[in-house]
Amino acid sequence: MIYFDNSATTQAAPEVVSTYDTVSQRIWGNPSSLHQFGEQAFNLLEQSRKQIADLLGASQSEILFTSGGTEGDNWVVKGTAIEKREFGNHLITTAVEHPAIHNSMEQLKQLGFEVTYLPVDEHGRISIEDLKQAIRPTTILVSVMAVNNEIGTIQPLKEVAEVLKDHPKIHFHIDAVQGIGKGIQDLIMNDRVDFVTFSGHKFHAPRGIGFIYARRGRKIAPLLTGGGQERNLRSGTENLPAIAAMAKALRLLLTDEQQKVALQAQIKERIFNHVKDFPLVTTFSEVNDGFAPHILCFAIQGVRGETIVHAFEEQGIYISTTSACSSKKHLASSTLTAMQVPEDVSTSAIRISLDDHNTLAEADQFNQVFDQLYDKFKVLSA
Repeated sequence: MIYFDNSATTQAAPEVVSTYDTVSQRIWGNPSSLHQFGEQAFNLLEQSRKQIADLLGASQSEILFTSGGTEGDNWVVKGTAIEKREFGNHLITTAVEHPAIHNSMEQLKQLGFEVTYLPVDEHGRISIEDLKQAIRPTTILVSVMAVNNEIGTIQPLKEVAEVLKDHPKIHFHIDAVQGIGKGIQDLIMNDRVDFVTFSGHKFHAPRGIGFIYARRGRKIAPLLTGGGQERNLRSGTENLPAIAAMAKALRLLLTDEQQKVALQAQIKERIFNHVKDFPLVTTFSEVNDGFAPHILCFAIQGVRGETIVHAFEEQGIYISTTSACSSKKHLASSTLTAMQVPEDVSTSAIRISLDDHNTLAEADQFNQVFDQLYDKFKVLSA
């Protein structure tokens, strides 16, 4: 089996599963309890928080645990809207965001907020001039993803940060779910960003756990109220086994990060160089610093994406259409649609997404299978 669908989810690392099991069995107290078992759980909770903060160059108090990327995105967008509604009702994001951002914005529009969706160019990238023109006196949030989950575009985060330095009251949020561990931490954790969303299952941690970075001094309203956990910002008994496991997963991810990133880039380039010259192939990802090293998106014109996915699956190779969240709905890629790619092409798009467990030998095997399947695809296309 070759697994090339790591942007959908990654396999939990054995060391991470071991940590999860150990904490589940040995440190099962509630961190809010006053007795010894509670204190033991609380200490591990804060050790995990500190480890994550240290790895990101943040303060321990700036890490808040969530159930994953969707909750984190919802929390920052809606929490900002609630917290800052007396100061303004305008939010800015891009036309290529994950549904967790887009649908949160749409929900806020129904409540009277105004949203500007920045258009993108043929590479899926926003214009800084468009951002400057979109900012109003009533703007309270700018939310921009680090890496596009469908084609791998890296947004101009430092340039966005420079613009927002002149607007210090606007919250700046980055969705870094696809960007962590991909060699761009300096772009993500820049000196102007206020909130960043992370999801554990994208880097070999368990599903259902994540965290946000929330800059000290920036306020957002809680979405989950109750027992007052996470400094009264996100109530609910902490999922300590998953939190400890995620801290270990992040440490493993960022160990030898540059070597891992370089290997993923080599694998991507080997596949890209092989498929790009086939007449029916249209590539949307590129091999340069403007794109993440682990995502390659291309279409085989005239063949639906799900047909291509299943053809490779029969050969033991697992890829996806452009987004796991929409693949079973048979929808055209929202990113490619925003890039004004014709629907008959965008519905033929597939995504290969890599991580540090993939190899160049797997890339060679993919290319061999691609050659075998291409003749069948030509017939279908005709």
